[in-house]
Amino acid sequence: MEKIIEESKQGESLVLKNKPENTKKLFIESYGCAMNFSDSEVVASILSDGGYNTTSVLEEADLVLVNTCSIRDKAEQTIRKRLEKYNAVKRTNPKMKVGVLGCMAERLKSQFLEEEKIVDLVVGPDAYKDLPNLLAEVEEGRDAINVILSKEETYGDISPVRLMSNGITALVSITRGCDNMCTFCVVPFTRGRERSREPQSIMAEIQDLWNKGFKEITLLGQNVDSYLWYGGGLKKDFVNASEMQKATAVDFDQLLEMVAVGFPKMRIRFSTSNPQDMHESILHVMAKYPNICKHIHLPVQSGSNRILKEMNRLHSREEYMTLIDKIRTIVPDASISQDMIAGFPTETEQDHQDTMSLMEYVKYNFGYMYSYSERPGTLAGRKMKDDVEEETKARRLQEIVDLQQKHAWFRSEEFVSKTVEVLVEKVSKKSKEEFSGRNSQSITVVFPKENYKIGDFVNVKITSCTSGTLKGEAVGLSEMN
Repeated sequence: MEKIIEESKQGESLVLKNKPENTKKLFIESYGCAMNFSDSEVVASILSDGGYNTTSVLEEADLVLVNTCSIRDKAEQTIRKRLEKYNAVKRTNPKMKVGVLGCMAERLKSQFLEEEKIVDLVVGPDAYKDLPNLLAEVEEGRDAINVILSKEETYGDISPVRLMSNGITALVSITRGCDNMCTFCVVPFTRGRERSREPQSIMAEIQDLWNKGFKEITLLGQNVDSYLWYGGGLKKDFVNASEMQKATAVDFDQLLEMVAVGFPKMRIRFSTSNPQDMHESILHVMAKYPNICKHIHLPVQSGSNRILKEMNRLHSREEYMTLIDKIRTIVPDASISQDMIAGFPTETEQDHQDTMSLMEYVKYNFGYMYSYSERPGTLAGRKMKDDVEEETKARRLQEIVDLQQKHAWFRSEEFVSKTVEVLVEKVSKKSKEEFSGRNSQSITVVFPKENYKIGDFVNVKITSCTSGTLKGEAVGLSEMN
């Protein structure tokens, strides 16, 4: 499961600089994970070249697109409500076309188009380049659909339009799809098998961002640690690669080092990591380069070996704890965050206590915690009965959340009296007199503005904290400027 974009950004429609020659208007919303938001930037770029300017006013749109998430039932329900809203507007503006992109498109294609007739086009995650053709079909009065999953498509040749941009931080997609068949997850079915993007196209995109003044990038994938470029194709086919391809292949630690060396004044993050692919070599690269942020998002999902096996997670509790020990040794100042599922089928009270004890062992800085919801199409959805009562799920989830809150306080307090480097991203929500940014560990820091500006790297001495925010006073610009 991948890190979800913060709640306040869900469903945000953002507007780009208009091209005067474009005559049509696009309204685009994104839900779910960072990959979806990154994909919307690719879509906006393709449609900008196809005559569309973006708008934040739904009622004036010629084309409405929603980029969808299938990870949890709540996300799907939210998107269904949005589709109802679009169709209500469409009744007063019959020329408006409505399309669904992304993971729900892949999963519910025939339902949306043929049975419910609530959309005009359905476009899967690997078919965005086909959008101009699909829109031509729609203009001719036909429904349009392309949800074919690709073995090759990485959108490496598309320069994304930065929809969510603050001009400071950006997402850079490096892999697509996933080969880990976790039984609770729809991603392998909605995004296809894992393939990696050509390293030089990644470097070129980062160079373009650097030229435009961006200060931080996040290398993005369902499972970034298993990045492997050997000339194109699926990762699973690497065994059939030629000796030359194998000898010249680039894996994640090499890519990470290339970016760190190539852009020494740019901060580098990456997400999401998978425990079985987080090799020690990656940790040594992290430790070596100060511009690589010291934060690892390391989903575990459960602390019970029995449940991990039922989930088809390819690591045990003990292996995960050994990896945590390695991180603490090699990158001692790293923060670690988690994904956790409460109430997976057959989960007992002992399994739940195993999760709690694992959390006590790690003491995560923060996390993303959910109760299990059955996803149609997954192995768990097909083969396992959702047999943990909702009341029990809710209680266990609350216990996990409460324990995480306690650990977040503990980790925040460790920063008090220390000086941390902060990249200023925006004005604080709570006070116009303060700036807000994140430190290397991805913890939010607020401090008085003084004479600093957005985009500065500022050293801040931490004076107090809450469980999720550090507060302090600036002591000067850092060497990263």
